[in-house]
Amino acid sequence: MTANFLVILLIVLIVIVYSNLNSRIQKLEKKISDLQENTPKDIPVAGLKKESTSPSQLSPEASPINTHHEKESAPEIYPNIQEQVPSDQQTDWLSPIMGFLKQNILAVIGIFTLVLGIGYFVKYAIDKNWIGEAARATIGFFIGSAIIITGHFLRKNYATFSSIILGGGIAILYFTTTIAFREYHLFAQNTAFIITCCITLLSIILSYRYNSEVLVIFSLFGGFLAPLMISSGQSNYLFLFTYISVLNIGMFIITFLKQWKSVGGIAFFFTHLYLLYWIVEKPEILSIYFYLINYVIFYAFALLNYSKKNILFAFDTILLVLVNFFSTLSLIYLFNKLGYEPVIIFPLIFAAINGCLVFREYNKKSFNSTYSIFTGITVSLLTIAVALHFKTHLITSIWAIEATLLLFIWKKTNLSIFKVFFYILFPLVLLAQIITWAQYFDAKDLNVIINPIFLTSLVTIITILFNLALLKRLQGNNTSGNSFFENAFKILNYSIIYFAILFELIYQISEQPFAIILVSGLLLSLFYIFILLLLGRKLEINRQIENGLIYFFFCLTIIHVTFCASELIHDIVLKKTSPSFYGIYLLYLIPFIYVYYYKVINTPDFLKIKISYWLGAFTLVTGVSCELYHLYLLGNSVNLTNLPALQKHFSILYLPIIWAILSIIFIYTGLKRENNELSRIGFTLIGIVIVKLYAYDVWQMDNISRIIAFILLGVILLLSSFMFQRLKNIIKNLVDKKEETDKNENSEF
Repeated sequence: MTANFLVILLIVLIVIVYSNLNSRIQKLEKKISDLQENTPKDIPVAGLKKESTSPSQLSPEASPINTHHEKESAPEIYPNIQEQVPSDQQTDWLSPIMGFLKQNILAVIGIFTLVLGIGYFVKYAIDKNWIGEAARATIGFFIGSAIIITGHFLRKNYATFSSIILGGGIAILYFTTTIAFREYHLFAQNTAFIITCCITLLSIILSYRYNSEVLVIFSLFGGFLAPLMISSGQSNYLFLFTYISVLNIGMFIITFLKQWKSVGGIAFFFTHLYLLYWIVEKPEILSIYFYLINYVIFYAFALLNYSKKNILFAFDTILLVLVNFFSTLSLIYLFNKLGYEPVIIFPLIFAAINGCLVFREYNKKSFNSTYSIFTGITVSLLTIAVALHFKTHLITSIWAIEATLLLFIWKKTNLSIFKVFFYILFPLVLLAQIITWAQYFDAKDLNVIINPIFLTSLVTIITILFNLALLKRLQGNNTSGNSFFENAFKILNYSIIYFAILFELIYQISEQPFAIILVSGLLLSLFYIFILLLLGRKLEINRQIENGLIYFFFCLTIIHVTFCASELIHDIVLKKTSPSFYGIYLLYLIPFIYVYYYKVINTPDFLKIKISYWLGAFTLVTGVSCELYHLYLLGNSVNLTNLPALQKHFSILYLPIIWAILSIIFIYTGLKRENNELSRIGFTLIGIVIVKLYAYDVWQMDNISRIIAFILLGVILLLSSFMFQRLKNIIKNLVDKKEETDKNENSEF
């Protein structure tokens, strides 16, 4: 009883609210009518009249770029932007969709809710056994038709709302047919398919008749979902793709007549989704023909505006790229699965098709963005053909080339949508490249460089170099080019090049002793950083990245002269490795001397950070100490048994002397250059020597060695103190002399 009362109360409230809203709407319509009657006839009315309007509220055609008489201009009009500006002139192709949803979200939700409500009512009636199966289908067809008729009568005054209503009615007809066939078995599959085709045809006719893009989208969804709705589980691909191809041709004609771009994108998505499922489930030669047919259809979709206006808009370019690359990838996959040769035939054919358009633009002497897009696609397809010829990994190569193409198109068109797609695709390229590198673990007997894994990496490296060059040109004179994301992108690209070379090197020398592998890998790393620093200006590596590379270089140098060298000395003593390889190990001195002299000593910016002094000094002390230690071991070791004694002797006797000499150099240099940080480093090092000597070394020496060590250390400390005092006096005399000179000059003045 309570429930019935609440329902009645809700209905009464709805009637009251509707009555109030209706009266207000009528008043507003009367005001609009009065305003339109008072508007001068020579001003076209597209909406409400307003005294002043900001330029952003006008369409691009109604807003002049420079206006010298803004105050004297006639009253501006609020235009309907979607009607005034053709969709072809909108750089953001998502804005019409978002605008439609913002304005009509309630209508969309309403029709969806209505369909659900009718469905729940029918379900309730079925549960109560009120109606039979045939009656259920009849009710569905009747309600769908009634909604379509209602939308038909609303089309004059409420065009968009009418389209949504019609779409809801068409959806009900589709679902009713599906349920009648699959659940109730009221008619055969052929009959169900004919009914769905008739519904699709009806919706296309209505959308064309009412000039409604919303309705044709409903029709398109229904047309592509119809085969799934009436599927019996048996795969009849010939019939399915004949139907889809005919549907795509029909949609192409609609697009040609009405310029509805969204139709081509939706049709492309569904068509290639079906094709992908086909070639994965059952690869056969027949699917190749349908791929080629649909390539021609969607290529024509992409060139509609080009054929009429000789220009490619953002949506057209995206579709053009997707058609070429999806078709190429799928057809190559099919050829590989079926064992046909040559696999490069399709990228060559598609490159020739795009090349014809390049040639057409060239003959017209039209070297605009359209020419660049066709050229980029042609070159990319030819690059794919070359990569396939050398049997590189398909996905990695194609994604890398496509990412570079998107970046190239972004540069030529300056449309941010291609930048977004590039940043979406590039992580996939990185992931595919990592999967490719993982195949080194299972690969056997790969040739040096000329092998599928490294050739795939080489394709990626080439595209990365193009990416870096394109990004450099895109920045132009932009002073904010050193942003965090751009720096991270550069580091990521350089890292990919590094790991590609490193993995190939490690694989080719994997049979060598561990010390050789380790030393070779560290040498490659040091020389790679050295090359980046050497070409820093040409590569536009900024100061932050350069400092990071120098820090990383020093850390790798420390690992190289400590851990790697220890492994190498051990193998040389055991005769596992030739002593001549130690000369290869010493090659690190070439980049080390360059980096230390040119990038540390002669670069004031690097030394502005205090940690730079300490890391540089620590690396230098470690390098000098370790190399003298290695030479001592190689010159005196006979076998592995006397190695521990030599190590202990060097550590106790020679190492403190080396550190003491280096500390003097640091102190002297710091005082001479008036650099307190170098002096601190020197005094810290001498402190370490003293602590080491008194805490450990003297207790490990014999009496003669102890006497020699104390005498040498005492002499060094006295010399250090003497130099410190001498430099201090020199500096004091210079300061006093300067003050006296300044005083005399002031007195004379």
